[in-house]
Amino acid sequence: MENNPAPAPTPLKPLTPPEWESLIDDHQYGGYRRDRWISLNYTGISLIDLCLSSISRKDLPLNLKLHLIVFLEEYFTSFFPSPESDTETENTLARFLETLRSVINSPVDGVSITYSLKEQLLVSTTSIFILSTIDNSEDSKTPCLTYTSQLEGLIEVLLTVVNRPNHGVDRQLRGSACECLRELERECPSLLSETAGHLWTLCQSEKTHVAQSYVLMLASIVHGIVISKVNVSILTTSIPLIPFNVPQFLIGGGSARENSVLPIKELRRVMSFLLEWPPFLTPFGLFEFMSIIMPVAVALELQASLLKVQFSGLLYTFDMLLCHAFLGMYLKFPEAFSGQENEVISRLLLISRETQHVLVFRVLALHWLLGFMGIVMSTRKVIKERIFATALRFYPSVFDPLALKALKLDLIAYCSILLDMSRVADANGNGQMVSDVPVVKLFEDGLESVSGFKWLPPWSTETSVAFRMFHKLLIGASSHSDNGSSTRTLMESTIFHASERMLVSMTLNSQGLIPVIVAFVNRLLRCHKHHVFGERLLQTFNNHLLPKVKVDYRLGSYFPLFEKIAENETVPPGGLLELYGKYMRILVQKHGPDTGLRSWSQGSKVLVLCRTILMHHQSSRFFLGLSRLLAFTCLHFPDLEVRDNARIYLRMLLCVPGNKLRHLLTTGDQLPGIPPSSHSTSFFNIQSPKLSLDSKKSKHISSYIHLDRVKPLLVKQSWSLSLSSFNISNNNNLEVIRDNDTSSWQPEIPNSINNNNTDNTPIIPAIEGPNEPLRVTDSKVSEIVEILRRHFSSIPDFRHMEGIKIVISCNLSFQSEPFNRIWGGPEPDLLPALYATVLKFSSSAPYGSIQPYRIPFLLGGPTKKNKPDSLEIVPAGNGYIKEDDNFKSPVLIELQPQEPTPGLIDVSIESNTENGQIVCGHLHSVTVGIEDMFSNAIVPEDVDKDSVPGYYIDLFNALWEACGSSSSTGRETFPVKGGRGVAAVNGTRSVKFLEIPARELVRGVERNLARFVVNVVGDSLIDVVKDGGVLSDVVLKDSGDLDVVVADLNVSEGPLYLEYGENGNENGGYLNKRKMGCFYVLIFLPPMYHLLFQMEVGVGSTLVRIRTDHWPCLAYIDDYLEALFLA
Repeated sequence: MENNPAPAPTPLKPLTPPEWESLIDDHQYGGYRRDRWISLNYTGISLIDLCLSSISRKDLPLNLKLHLIVFLEEYFTSFFPSPESDTETENTLARFLETLRSVINSPVDGVSITYSLKEQLLVSTTSIFILSTIDNSEDSKTPCLTYTSQLEGLIEVLLTVVNRPNHGVDRQLRGSACECLRELERECPSLLSETAGHLWTLCQSEKTHVAQSYVLMLASIVHGIVISKVNVSILTTSIPLIPFNVPQFLIGGGSARENSVLPIKELRRVMSFLLEWPPFLTPFGLFEFMSIIMPVAVALELQASLLKVQFSGLLYTFDMLLCHAFLGMYLKFPEAFSGQENEVISRLLLISRETQHVLVFRVLALHWLLGFMGIVMSTRKVIKERIFATALRFYPSVFDPLALKALKLDLIAYCSILLDMSRVADANGNGQMVSDVPVVKLFEDGLESVSGFKWLPPWSTETSVAFRMFHKLLIGASSHSDNGSSTRTLMESTIFHASERMLVSMTLNSQGLIPVIVAFVNRLLRCHKHHVFGERLLQTFNNHLLPKVKVDYRLGSYFPLFEKIAENETVPPGGLLELYGKYMRILVQKHGPDTGLRSWSQGSKVLVLCRTILMHHQSSRFFLGLSRLLAFTCLHFPDLEVRDNARIYLRMLLCVPGNKLRHLLTTGDQLPGIPPSSHSTSFFNIQSPKLSLDSKKSKHISSYIHLDRVKPLLVKQSWSLSLSSFNISNNNNLEVIRDNDTSSWQPEIPNSINNNNTDNTPIIPAIEGPNEPLRVTDSKVSEIVEILRRHFSSIPDFRHMEGIKIVISCNLSFQSEPFNRIWGGPEPDLLPALYATVLKFSSSAPYGSIQPYRIPFLLGGPTKKNKPDSLEIVPAGNGYIKEDDNFKSPVLIELQPQEPTPGLIDVSIESNTENGQIVCGHLHSVTVGIEDMFSNAIVPEDVDKDSVPGYYIDLFNALWEACGSSSSTGRETFPVKGGRGVAAVNGTRSVKFLEIPARELVRGVERNLARFVVNVVGDSLIDVVKDGGVLSDVVLKDSGDLDVVVADLNVSEGPLYLEYGENGNENGGYLNKRKMGCFYVLIFLPPMYHLLFQMEVGVGSTLVRIRTDHWPCLAYIDDYLEALFLA
């Protein structure tokens, strides 16, 4: 039975540009979106054929064709998830080659075929062929070639493009073809070796800027010939350039590989030609050229002087790549640059000091310099005076960045170590010490550049840099691979003694550095190699610091360092005990029974240090001094607890042997259930009970522990407008409070003038300019400004004092049944409870710091079986049974808004169960709405209760005018209460039309906005308001000049419309002219904004005019007004 060939795949339906874009996006997304196309057979060879045919189509846009080419290159390997047959792969590569030939030979029309399309297709096709035809595995030295006929076809196309030198129109395309040939040669060395003669001729003929690509291509071919040791003639061109054939030795049929003698003369001749090109190459091209040429020069044994002549100037360029290339060449040919070490060092130093260079270049120069000096020092001996002269040039300048200063200090430390090692060697050889002034000078002067660490905070970067230099100086000459004798020798070095003196001086003069010094000593003590340095420093502190420390209240800042001294067994504790005794005597003299907590704190710290001495030293070393200290504390210290603890320690010291005493004190640190402190010293050890916290149980506590609002929001806002996300160049109108820039300085009046003003000399105030700009205003504007000044002077400046707070009332409860199932509760008939509950709040909205809320006790809600039966007789109320408040705890969340915006408050809970478990987790967030921000305006203290309604009307009118037009107040600023802040009114207007009957609108206002209504105008509206009886403290005015008529609320009328007259003013009215009246609503938005409503009420609809001095709130008011009257 014959094997019938597999049927050809069904051609796919051509795709439109949007479909192609969707296919590419879905493949990049992956997952189910990519599987959808696979199910439609848009994958594998069929999709490749469709892509290639689409590239040749003229109706597709050029941008889409470029995307298709990149798409093929990116997903070519994924289109063959399983090994395909050689025939299918060969046909696919042939299809690629056919498309490439078609596009390359097509004329450029600027629409469907462009040079950019040809270049991209060249690059992507070469990449695909490299993946498919060249197997450059690590096991074999020679690459394995497959599908050679297709590979030869690709190289023929590339050579055809390249073989048109000086053709100016397509020079960029020819450059891309040269780069493609370079990549093929790099993947398969000597692949193009037989075409070297022709390509050399092309290099000599090319005169455009693309000649760089030709030169790099020829250099790559020469490099391949040298590393492959192929005996081919470069000067002859007997083999034609096209058609191209893969060399036989690459497919196993030739003998060129057997004869490994290279054509040295021909290669040197080509190299001489290539070395003429560096002046004409770009920096990137020259860097690539040198990386290719250097191995060839070594293999051909070229004279290093040739390279030196060509490339020595690279050191003086301003390009990082070329400087790096020069240093790499120096490493390969050090003998050619012998005697130029000082020149290289000087140039690198100059680069690091020239501020016009970018910081990266300057830092790199120092890195190169550090490595270069190490190489020079390892190869030959350098005179000590030269090292010192070089080190003097490393000092950082004032304006050097901190990263540059750190590296320069590393170089100074390196030179100091070299000088000190040379001094020790000279002393051992001559039997006498050499002057140590240069080393100490380098050491001390180097720290001057970061001298700010002495007064900056301990966590500052300059402090880290300074102590980094200390560490390098101490251990730089003692690596971890050296033996212990080198470490002992370094402790007698000049650098170490200078470091000791400086650390003692810094500890005495800069007490803020004590935590950093303790961390520095800890770092040395933890190192097995350098712990002797740490012990030696502690001995130095004990011998030279303790006698100089001033015994006063500030002695407590030294206690962390004293703790490290007390822990070290090599340091005798006598000096510490003497210092503690003096300190306790001062405390006894200055403290009394009324000092309380302060005496207890300082006395307890001393006892902690005494306990440390008991644990780490033999009793014979401290018995007399410690017993006297404890006895004095027992008799005279004012705090009772400190006296009792001292008495206990004294009895233990007298009655318990040393080994047992240390065992008891150590056991006390490891009591069951009490974990050790995370700090390394006992000075910070605080015994705390082990928390029984189960993270799995606390994972879903929000499903049965609920924090609910007492009053639900009308609008559940799911978004919030953040002003920080806008790129607003002038944000003065968004600024809540700004400082008053007007100078308020007044000259001081001498007391003699105030008290004894006997002469008639007038006191003339200094001319400092007016405190405020002069304005010309009428009486109405003056009255508005005066009202607003009075109002804003009552608003607190939240930057300098406590601001206005809003309170959100919530209830906390939890369900007993799921709680008992997860946490294990009491008996079935009993309800669980939570003890010592703490609710913590946080929010990304600008609400300030939110204080936690504590609940001592909360009982769980009854289970279903404990609830009353449905047939049980219950009292008839409003149709529902109110849930027992005994199972809820009220929670008040206090916010201090810095901007009136909705948001979410994240809630976390920590509580305890009856069986000692810790309940900890996150609850559902509490939503803050815009209506939570609504508050009454602050009334000044001089306004009595009866005058408040009138004050609110005047304030409403003033704010209405100020928010209506900028001409009312101009650039007027209003001082606020406290601080130096001033505020300004920048108004915004809006309109909202509501198709709501008048009766429902009045009910909505009475239900939600009653406390903010300051005035009601209109006889019909006043009658309705009086019938409701809710708005009792509101000023009621008759119609006056308002166009109102008596209306029947039961008659449905037409809607309200906006009319624009000839004067352009905005008026609202009914088609049938039936208007009932107006509500005037004044709302204060913390911290200092306002929202004003003027509701023109009609029988069937209402027009709400809105004015505010905080325009972002308008984003929420629209939804709020709709929900207000629909609730």
